[in-house]
Amino acid sequence: MTKIEQAFQLFDAYNQQDPSEVIWDGNRYPSEYFYAIQLYEWVKKLNPEASEPLLLASRCQHIGRWEIDRKTYPDGRVGYLKWRNDLSHFHAQKATEILQSLGYDADIIARVNEIVLKKRLKTDTEVQTMEDALCLVFLSFQYDDLIKKHEEEKMIGILQKTWAKMSEKGRQVALSLTYSEAGQMLLNKALKGAG
Repeated sequence: MTKIEQAFQLFDAYNQQDPSEVIWDGNRYPSEYFYAIQLYEWVKKLNPEASEPLLLASRCQHIGRWEIDRKTYPDGRVGYLKWRNDLSHFHAQKATEILQSLGYDADIIARVNEIVLKKRLKTDTEVQTMEDALCLVFLSFQYDDLIKKHEEEKMIGILQKTWAKMSEKGRQVALSLTYSEAGQMLLNKALKGAG
């Protein structure tokens, strides 16, 4: 087994501990394990020549996410942003520990951390690929569930923020996805408003 395969195995084993589940095509998966696999697949589709650090980062981007509960932070945007920031550093730390245990070079670990922490978004092409992939995972697997939880106006805002994070290439891929009737209608309204 190659070193990258060993890393994937350790990342996946960690994420398989997630107590929450996703049911997809009639099968049950630990949530973060499922999303990590989907993120990895999207990164490979967006960049078939993806570097080893980008592939590693895609598989550990949200490693152990369930371990820091949103409910332990204050409500509102400030609490949300603090939670997201703390989570990002937690993911980077977990990834570092696992990669160090496999004897990865410090340079590769540092690069994985840059991608996980989304440093230089919009100017670093690999970080942008990761962001596009994250948005595509959301649109492919989480979007319809979110529609059921939020009012139309809030969903339009979420979609406009998602769109703003994506590159032109990511947006083109997003437009090629198949959406539910409600999902397509909201996306059309969001893009009309964004334009």
